[in-house]
Amino acid sequence: MSESRNLVVVGAGPAGMAAAATALDGGLRVALVDSGAAPGGQFWRHPPLFAREAVPTADLHHGLSTYRALYATLAAYERTGRLALLLNHHVWTTARDEDGFAVHAMDRGRAPEEKAVVLRAPALLVATGAYDRQLPFPGWDLPGVLTAGGLQSLLKGGGVVPGRRVVLGGTGPFLLPVAAALAARGAKVVAVCEAAAPSAWLRHPAALLRNPAKWAEGARYAGTLARHRVPVRTRTAIVGAEGEGRVAVVRTAALDTDGRPLPGTERRIEADTVGVGWGFVPQLDLLLPLGCGLGDAGDGTMAAAVDDGQRTTVPGLYAAGETCGVGGAALAVREGRVAAVSVLTDLCAPGRPGTRRPAAERRAVARHRAFARAMAQAHPLPPAWPAWLTDDTPVCRCEEVTAGAVRSARADHSAADHRQVKQLTRAGMGWCQGRMCGPAVHCLVARGEPYAPAERLIATPVTLGALADSGESTSDHT
Repeated sequence: MSESRNLVVVGAGPAGMAAAATALDGGLRVALVDSGAAPGGQFWRHPPLFAREAVPTADLHHGLSTYRALYATLAAYERTGRLALLLNHHVWTTARDEDGFAVHAMDRGRAPEEKAVVLRAPALLVATGAYDRQLPFPGWDLPGVLTAGGLQSLLKGGGVVPGRRVVLGGTGPFLLPVAAALAARGAKVVAVCEAAAPSAWLRHPAALLRNPAKWAEGARYAGTLARHRVPVRTRTAIVGAEGEGRVAVVRTAALDTDGRPLPGTERRIEADTVGVGWGFVPQLDLLLPLGCGLGDAGDGTMAAAVDDGQRTTVPGLYAAGETCGVGGAALAVREGRVAAVSVLTDLCAPGRPGTRRPAAERRAVARHRAFARAMAQAHPLPPAWPAWLTDDTPVCRCEEVTAGAVRSARADHSAADHRQVKQLTRAGMGWCQGRMCGPAVHCLVARGEPYAPAERLIATPVTLGALADSGESTSDHT
């Protein structure tokens, strides 16, 4: 006999964990779904349980007291049956249902076997986070070139230091914790190339003054980098990588105010690993099929449009965390709590005394969002970054589409966005479905317009057999 659930939360990172815990405290029955083997998402990523003693990574994490409190709350409610914690479940689509929403997932906990699961509830909260945004450069397809987030995942998930001599590049504060963690684990971080200028923060004094914890965090990273003698070069970018079979040399250059390499400033640095990060792109795959409205996140991307209660434009659908725009784990936790309070209010749940502080949480969300907007303005994409590309530079690595082909699609066929380029060149039709190349392709053909991913009815690979089974499958946790 199936049990009824009031709320399905997709994504067990900081936002999803906080939302589920708050909703459970308020009396709801919740299903929390995540593709990972443990709660925490990318921010609180840990090694597998069997390896945690052998691979200690606690020093790489921040806010562990919050994580442990949320984890304890979820574990307690799972024991009572109020929470269905569905890990190793890959949600591949969402749809409207008679009584709310249907969430279609694949249970891959017993790989290679897969089991189709359908979760139904009157309320759905999507907290699927974001993924690394990349800008291509000559040689970025060489082995040894990774995203900055990929480097951090290797460190947190397995204590793996992928190289001995590492160069990091891109823009944004995220480069600092990655560099500090690599240096603390014994890697030689040869350089951190930050495309922006620190003086840009001086234009946002209010955001800085209202968030002193961010200053303290930055100072800790700076101290770690200073101890390990890691040079941080501002207004500098990685403009090329070279090597036979693997990256061996990185080319960097100082940038002018538009992001063009300054003549005579190029340097060649020996390195076996490169980590690049140009911010993040909100993961919207599960929201778009439901007709969720989007808004300009202020950093060159589109994000889920929500009100001050984290309600989207679709009744009964809520979003929290990086799906609403990138702003960090502290903001994600606050948004998760606010979203859960809105669910409790909208479903007329009785709640418990002390579980609701919507005014204080909303003020905290507004403060963190203001900081996120300031960060986006202080660390923009360099407008002239396409000047780094040669015509034979691969832009879509899956389909081997070059920058020259993308430029021709724009010039010869008047392609206006990445969707039209996809039709003309196959850029974005590969395994990653445009997640890696989509933002860059969009920038090359539609400069100045924020990037929104194309709607995908299938968000993650699924077998035809499992797809057929999903039409008749209903989870015991519906």
